[in-house]
Amino acid sequence: MEGVMMRNGKDYAVAVRLTDGSIHVDKKQMKSDGEKVNKIPIVRGIYSFVNSLVVGLGSLMNSASYFEDEEEEKKPLTPEEEEAVRRKEKLEMGATLALSFVLAMVLFMVLPFYASKLFGLIIPSDRILAVIEGVIRVIIFLLYIYIIGKTEDIHRVFMYHGAEHKCINCIEHGMELNVENVKKASRFHKRCGTSFIFIVLIISIFVFMFIHSDVRLIQLLLRIVFIPLIAGVSYEFIRLAGRSENALVNLLSKPGLFLQRLTTAEPDESMIEVGIASVESVFDWKAYLAKEQS
Repeated sequence: MEGVMMRNGKDYAVAVRLTDGSIHVDKKQMKSDGEKVNKIPIVRGIYSFVNSLVVGLGSLMNSASYFEDEEEEKKPLTPEEEEAVRRKEKLEMGATLALSFVLAMVLFMVLPFYASKLFGLIIPSDRILAVIEGVIRVIIFLLYIYIIGKTEDIHRVFMYHGAEHKCINCIEHGMELNVENVKKASRFHKRCGTSFIFIVLIISIFVFMFIHSDVRLIQLLLRIVFIPLIAGVSYEFIRLAGRSENALVNLLSKPGLFLQRLTTAEPDESMIEVGIASVESVFDWKAYLAKEQS
């Protein structure tokens, strides 16, 4: 994805750098920003997690379509044909989400669970095995991020991820949003989705320590069932971390921030320009700075 997605309330935008060097911004509005759900702790985290997956994947597929359009001349479509294309895209997105979910469950749930059971021959404690399972899961996750980050395409995605963070940090630290100021800003941010995932992994260790069943399949199914609850709890921590400078909160945020060394990279100026375009399409940063400085 040669671009950056930014969201503000119901509005979200994807800014993409096209092959001709221009920046294309596609701004959309969600049907709901979850205003009612956002008042309910834990539940709002589950909603945000699912919604972010859907919007993120949709934006990724949408950005890829810009390059497909450039490669081949797009013929005018009738309203019926456009509707058919939309239905096809929704079907493809649903299939991609389902496949991604299955692969994630196998790689980050099933594999660590059964791998930890190999230690059951010498370790009788289910709680210790749950800790070993969690450590294996974290190791697999870190290796996965490290390996995909070595590919050229994903590394560029991580550079755009860095541009996204630097733009947000630039504004939140009271600086005008321009290329020079963004370059000075940090590429690490406490409200990042990477930190969220890492917190999910850590909290899951403690939750799974108290899940017990004599049937392994039930143990595994219960772990999957508890994922939304763990995501909700993790969201509350990330929400608190983003608003607090408490020493303990900052300390607990360190592992997630450290992990962003793998999932973000320093962007070039052209990527920063894309990030700025995305921000400005959904957020009036000048009004925000004026209010903060008044």
